[in-house]
Amino acid sequence: MSAAPLFEVAVADEAGTARLAARVAAVLRPGDVVALAGDLGAGKTAFARAAIRARAGDPDLEVPSPTFTLLQPYDLPGLPIAHLDLYRLADPSELDELGFDEAVIAGAALVEWPERAGRRLPPGTLTVTIRPGPTRKARVFAFAGAVDWVDRLAPLRSG
Repeated sequence: MSAAPLFEVAVADEAGTARLAARVAAVLRPGDVVALAGDLGAGKTAFARAAIRARAGDPDLEVPSPTFTLLQPYDLPGLPIAHLDLYRLADPSELDELGFDEAVIAGAALVEWPERAGRRLPPGTLTVTIRPGPTRKARVFAFAGAVDWVDRLAPLRSG
């Protein structure tokens, strides 16, 4: 899952995470996969929830964690999004049973614990690695991916 490093963005709190996720959600296209990497409690689910809510245009949309279902589909206007939590995935071949490839073909996918997918994530995957920032609520988001993400995410770099 190595990709070219693009840039980093620091946020002060969960509201900053939500704003950042909304900006990423705005540039998602069919076939996109966003791999959300980081330790337990890093903010992967918070980022995915905020991205889905932003894309849906509904800040109150219920977005349950797919910890037990592994894949939660959202049939959103303009772009279906699949939210996956692969923490409990025993083998990458289980992605076939989940319908991962079909979900990506139909829309975009936000994938928590992407390392559990082995080599199954497509080459154009955007990896967002989340790590703690200087305060308890702060986070640093490191973006890495294929070159086409550079232009698509350029507004994030300029604030």
